[in-house]
Amino acid sequence: MKAFVLESLMPIEAGPLRLREVDEPVASTGQVVVKVASCGVCRSNLHMIEGDWAKDGTPSHLPIIPGHEVVGTISAVGPNVDHLKVGDRVGVQPLWSTCGHCDYCVSGLDHLCQAKNITGETVDGGYAEYMLATAAHTYLLPDELTFEDSAPLFCPGITAYGSVAKARLSPGKRVAVFGIGGVGHMVLQLAVLSGADVFAAARGRDHLELAEELGAQGIDANEGDPAEALINRGGVDAAIVFAPSDTVVAQAIRATRPGGTVVTGVNATVGALPFAQEKVVVGSLLGTRRQMREVLKLAAAGKITSRCEPFPLSEAAEALTRLKNGRIRARAVLMI
Repeated sequence: MKAFVLESLMPIEAGPLRLREVDEPVASTGQVVVKVASCGVCRSNLHMIEGDWAKDGTPSHLPIIPGHEVVGTISAVGPNVDHLKVGDRVGVQPLWSTCGHCDYCVSGLDHLCQAKNITGETVDGGYAEYMLATAAHTYLLPDELTFEDSAPLFCPGITAYGSVAKARLSPGKRVAVFGIGGVGHMVLQLAVLSGADVFAAARGRDHLELAEELGAQGIDANEGDPAEALINRGGVDAAIVFAPSDTVVAQAIRATRPGGTVVTGVNATVGALPFAQEKVVVGSLLGTRRQMREVLKLAAAGKITSRCEPFPLSEAAEALTRLKNGRIRARAVLMI
């Protein structure tokens, strides 16, 4: 099969990805092979490829095939798989496998399993014609969803759902979303569905226009401190951050009212946090398997949708370069 293989860590412009002919995967016990139809292009792919996360052990090895939001059709089924069959339309998210027996797994918090494998980071991912998947972490795709539009549901979709759930939104509450990209534009839709008043802080005009299309009130960070703009409007009960910046996290904390919640889906240093204001800062990684099914139901009902820019597999490097340069409005998707 054809696959883009990451052979060494370097800037995307230097050509770290190589299109290779490699062996098709073979399903063993509890596994399936997915004929990939589309794979979302995530900024974390870019961080891994360029070596930003090498000190933390990501990727776990080289060479490796990137890509962790994958949809396609099952082409082979291994032993002991009875809920999936050849021809099923399915999706696979970053959580490729877990141990199944630790406290996190048995309590439904599989994504916190410390023995988990991550699609495209510790095992081969979806920048390829075929991909091996763990059956227990493979999801049937509703008939209403196309391959192109559904791939991002398996990373931005579930990541957004998990973060909005932690923000504890409801009608009458106010929430600000910082960073309107692949994940942020899904956060906005889920926040609007909660009935909360939604604000979106971003720098790019495209992202601000997208936020307003999705029902949020835009805050142009180029025109001043978005925290001050939000404070002048009465502050917010919650802030959700998907902009990888210490400064932005500090702005989110300042804009949040006493007793409010700041949810961050990015690495950042949290500075001053006045204890007397009883604000809560919480990290958010993906979501549960039950929440993944909820995301698919919402998308099938037309209540949320991913805004995609399709690229052929051969243009994976171009898609990543455009993402790096801020030229992707929401989500790039490789069509295989």
